[in-house]
Amino acid sequence: MKLSVILSTFNAPHWLTKSLLGYAQQQYRDFEVVIADDGSTEETRALIARMRDETGLTLRHVWQRDDGFRKCRILNKAVLQAQGDYLLFSDGDCIPRRDFVAVHAARAAPGHWVAGSYYKLPMVTSQAITAQDIASGRCFDLRWLRAHGLPSSHKTVKLTATPGVARWLNQLTPARCDFKGANGAAWKADVLRVNGFDERMGYGSEDSEFGTRLLNAGIRARSVRYDAVCLHLDHPRGYVDQAAYARNRALRKHNQRQRVSRTDFGIAELQRDGYPRAAAIAN
Repeated sequence: MKLSVILSTFNAPHWLTKSLLGYAQQQYRDFEVVIADDGSTEETRALIARMRDETGLTLRHVWQRDDGFRKCRILNKAVLQAQGDYLLFSDGDCIPRRDFVAVHAARAAPGHWVAGSYYKLPMVTSQAITAQDIASGRCFDLRWLRAHGLPSSHKTVKLTATPGVARWLNQLTPARCDFKGANGAAWKADVLRVNGFDERMGYGSEDSEFGTRLLNAGIRARSVRYDAVCLHLDHPRGYVDQAAYARNRALRKHNQRQRVSRTDFGIAELQRDGYPRAAAIAN
């Protein structure tokens, strides 16, 4: 199985550095990283070139010009550029634990997609994490996190569960098994089957709407909520648009009720417009 990790990013090179350092520590090594860049400046391009040399990771940079929040479009472009037949989606502001890719690879199964979660950190803790903390893995240690500003919460079980307990919690959790853009995976053939992400959608529920269409296509969900662990670094969200969020939620509910499995605003439409072109990774 060839595996591609697709990371979305926009003008957050400091956080992207930490994310890529996490992928450099993975136990499972047979993967590439495709960076889906929604219009970042030259600073991000330079960072990716440097990290390619420093980490030895196979990094592919898929970029489009900044024209507002177009995450779904850049994700679809990244899907077309990805070499893997299994796609693991996350964000460039998430640090994966060293078994993150291994867990996803182990849970991949025909006819299924995988839904995970993340542990959200406050800004003070996000800023405290260094390259050494990532390399040693101590940034995933609950005592270290609390010593660096993480408040107490029952949700820390995501960080402390043993593999056996994690599997048990995955089955028992009452949380809905939604596709998470920060931690989800699917076969590329299934992503193409539902025509990828709906490019009409702005921020909010665009990932769970994608998961709804996968379910409607007969592809079943599996949970890795407690065993595929990643830390979500804090950041401002100036792109949040409540009106767009409401439209997204309404579209998802409509597609759920009507059993819609394929969007008319996705990957096939990109291909009809001639993507990917020869210089696709720079358009």
